[in-house]
This record gives sequence, C-alpha cells and structure tokens, in this order.
Amino acid sequence: MMTGTGMAGGHFVWLLLVALLVIVPVWRICQRAGYSGWLSLLAIVPLLNLGLLYFLAFGPWPALEEKTGDDRDQQ
Repeated sequence: MMTGTGMAGGHFVWLLLVALLVIVPVWRICQRAGYSGWLSLLAIVPLLNLGLLYFLAFGPWPALEEKTGDDRDQQ
C-alpha cells in the first residue's frame, strides 16, 4: 500500500536545491549577456527553458554589442 504524501519527506527541499543549482548559473549567463537575471526563472519552466536556451544561443547579446562598440544601428 502506497502512502505517498506529495512533497513531504524532503522532496520539496530536493526540488528547491535542484532549482537553485539550475537558476544560479543561468542567472549569471543572462547578466553577462546583458539581459536581466530574472530571465533565469524561465529555466525551471518546461518548454520555456528550451526557448530561453535558443534565445541566448542565437539572439543578440547587448553586453557584447556595447563592449565592441557596434555602431551599425546609427548608420
């Protein structure tokens, strides 16, 4: 007989730990790319995490454009 009680028994603590292990590095990546760190919360939502991954991989990075002094928009 199964007596599962949902998130009892440390499962909630484990869930928070795994979420933090994912959110913290993604937060740093978002900040270094020039975006808000709050975007890292998308990394824990199924399917939105894939969208975030593609957005960071193939989208423009404002921090990189500022660093190189990209003036293409002004021409």
